[in-house]
Amino acid sequence: MRRLQSLLATSLVCIAAMAAVPAHAKSDASFMKDAAHAGAAEIEASKLAQSKAKSADVKSFADSMVTDHTKVADELKALAATKNVKLPDGPSVKQKAEIKLIDAGDNDKFDARYAKHFGVNAHKDTIKLFEDAAKNAKDPEVKAWAEKTLPGLRHHLEMAQALSVAPKK
Repeated sequence: MRRLQSLLATSLVCIAAMAAVPAHAKSDASFMKDAAHAGAAEIEASKLAQSKAKSADVKSFADSMVTDHTKVADELKALAATKNVKLPDGPSVKQKAEIKLIDAGDNDKFDARYAKHFGVNAHKDTIKLFEDAAKNAKDPEVKAWAEKTLPGLRHHLEMAQALSVAPKK
């Protein structure tokens, strides 16, 4: 009986602690985790492109992505630490599958696959994620960081859209 009472008391404490976390903090934490996944995917895919890309422009773009997204990831880690948010340390399962997808197939078409999936599409998705946080985050520091990061993400999208990645014949 005492064990049951102890279990019940422990459960109630856990439920109370979970309820004490404001809903907006959960959504801000969710944004930070999603941003960490996106950044990690960009870095991993770009490191692959540094070694596999044939086009000098694509390699240069990949170099920029590794440098810029590593800097942003470091900023995010520092911010998350102040909010007691544990970030994932790599891409999501879906993003890992996308990285494998761009790595598979005809090597002559790698540059186009990378530019499309991790240059254009991934940046469009990440921009939407950051725009939402810049508008709706409840924590002023999270909101400010999202706003500060958006111009760089938009620039990356422009760079990706400008890449000429038609396979050489």
